[in-house]
Amino acid sequence: MESRVLVEYQDDIAIVSLNRGEKYNALDMAMFDGITETVAKLKENKSIRAVILKGNGKGFCAGLDMVSVLKNPLNAHTLLKKEAHEVSNLAQDVGYLWRSLPVPVIAVTHGSCFGGGMQIALGADFRYSTVDCRFSIMEAKWGLIPDMSLSVTLRELTRIDIAKELVMTGRIFSAEQALDYGLITKVSEDPLVDALEFAKQLSSRSPDAVMYGKKLLNETWVTDDKSALDLESAYQKKLLGRWNHLVASSRNFFKSPLGFKERQ
Repeated sequence: MESRVLVEYQDDIAIVSLNRGEKYNALDMAMFDGITETVAKLKENKSIRAVILKGNGKGFCAGLDMVSVLKNPLNAHTLLKKEAHEVSNLAQDVGYLWRSLPVPVIAVTHGSCFGGGMQIALGADFRYSTVDCRFSIMEAKWGLIPDMSLSVTLRELTRIDIAKELVMTGRIFSAEQALDYGLITKVSEDPLVDALEFAKQLSSRSPDAVMYGKKLLNETWVTDDKSALDLESAYQKKLLGRWNHLVASSRNFFKSPLGFKERQ
């Protein structure tokens, strides 16, 4: 069986492709495993500075492959089981784990971005979309609720009444509407080109500052003031006086020949 997830590199940018294009990248068990294994490998790779996540074929991801997954009754248990020490289960991992990467993740969507596919895209830090991409939080059509980490990711992006309407109706909406709702970052004629340009811009910054900037905002967006301010100070102390901080600072005063080191 061909790998469900492919990774290629352009300099220090990892391009991750969901690779089940003939099925619109619908999620079968191999795709769940492929995504989680890929994230684990990327997390250990200190040379990368950004990740672009896209889908091969005619769509980003059409959501769960119900026929394939439900063919084996044990698959539902596999997807939903979680040990006491774990934050997320396998179903949630495909969206949630992108947040754990210490580099920015840019999802590039086209065609259909439905159900689980929508939740994977919401796990990224940024979402660039084609003009004609269609979106849906589609689980209501199956008599279900979204359970691939949307309860964490959606609350950071849009109003609760919009979230409830999209979850309860499962309706399909356009890229322009998704942009208006705050669910995507940019609508573009060629989002992959724009995402690569943005990734290169991010890679020009200190990898430590980018990493801790992502961690700070992910961990404090919905927390209390004291915890947020404490983390601000704690992460700043990890940056001050380190090599990458000194290199970044020097570039504000003269054309420094010094380069950044790998992130902490």
